[in-house]
Amino acid sequence: MKETLTRSLSGLIYVILLLVSICFEQVLIILFFVFGLICIGEFKKLIQLKSNIPYIIFILIYAIFGYWQAVLNTNTGLKEATQILMVLSIFVELFLIKDLFSRRSIPLFATKRFLLTTFYLSSAFVFLILIANYYSVYNPNILLGSFILVWVNDSFAYLVGKNFGKQKLFEIISPKKTVEGFLGGLFFSCIASYFIATFTETLGFTNWLILSIIISVFGTLGDLIESKFKRQANVKDSGVIMPGHGGLLDRLDSIIFAAPFIYLFLRILNYVS
Repeated sequence: MKETLTRSLSGLIYVILLLVSICFEQVLIILFFVFGLICIGEFKKLIQLKSNIPYIIFILIYAIFGYWQAVLNTNTGLKEATQILMVLSIFVELFLIKDLFSRRSIPLFATKRFLLTTFYLSSAFVFLILIANYYSVYNPNILLGSFILVWVNDSFAYLVGKNFGKQKLFEIISPKKTVEGFLGGLFFSCIASYFIATFTETLGFTNWLILSIIISVFGTLGDLIESKFKRQANVKDSGVIMPGHGGLLDRLDSIIFAAPFIYLFLRILNYVS
């Protein structure tokens, strides 16, 4: 009972902090900057990387893309630079998906460690800010809707899996995840997309439905990939910053992995509309 209460309070504080911060652009930028530093610290321990260079790279990338227009007083080059970052991030994540389905451990040679901290973690927080600026002005509704879809997917995947799950989804990596749980999370995310489309008045229902599928699929893959990193490191959680939940990376792994794909979909929408 005490553990459940601790977990609930910890999760509530996290959600309230995010919901309050998301209303103010500069506050959100600072919050994600702090979140990014914490996640990099936790991930460095998982992959046994002692160098502090990932922190420097994150600060540079975050500052460049977060304040490009303010510093240079122009958006010239920002679009091209963002596209390059997006392609590199998706490329690295596709390799992580390949590593997930390999029976071997994820290779962690020196270069790959830096590639992961840069294009798997650092770039994800940049894309989260860019998603909130999809309309070229700050509008957090798409970002908020994406977080809600992650929470709906995770919650119902757990509930459906716990009560009806029989077929293991990826037993070697995450014994508790089931196919039924995954499909349950996906189904309720699709339902939630209708309400998000209705109340946020951002994208149409069809686009939110596609986003719900993207977030459910790639969010689940992100969760499994982080689980494989933890299994390789022989730890249960990525950290201890959130009592009852583990580390911050444990809470953000789904949205971190899905972020470049969400942004890619939004860019495609912008191009065809």
